Amino acid sequence: MEASKSVPELTLEQKILNAPEDDYMNAEQLAFFKQRLIELHDETRAHIREAKTQILNKPDVTDPSDKATWEEQCSLLIRIVEREQRLLPKIQQSLERIRLDTYGYCEESGEPIGIPRLLARPTTEYCVDVKAVLEMKEHLRQE
Repeated sequence: MEASKSVPELTLEQKILNAPEDDYMNAEQLAFFKQRLIELHDETRAHIREAKTQILNKPDVTDPSDKATWEEQCSLLIRIVEREQRLLPKIQQSLERIRLDTYGYCEESGEPIGIPRLLARPTTEYCVDVKAVLEMKEHLRQE
């Protein structure tokens, strides 16, 4: 048996995680995140369509508790639709940053955001340090 067959092949995600720092946001990584963002966009649009369909297909309910349950479900679905509709422009902006070759870099500091953070949240615009400062400022404004 050949040695290469006994070692499991790394997934593309693992290869991207294991890439050297000086190879950050190379063509393979940008293509990977572009595909991931396109898939996220398609999934998000599908979720929105599905939720809207569920809202429009009101069951024939006469019992007040069933009606209250239906209204609560609709309220949850509306919140899901609103959240997912806010995600769509972020996905488009991320795809535009890929096109402009600025994807993966903090919009505030210009520092690399980091592959693990981008894998967890591919639409992120800020590195961890900048995001923490922005959240702290937001928190102080709300007090």
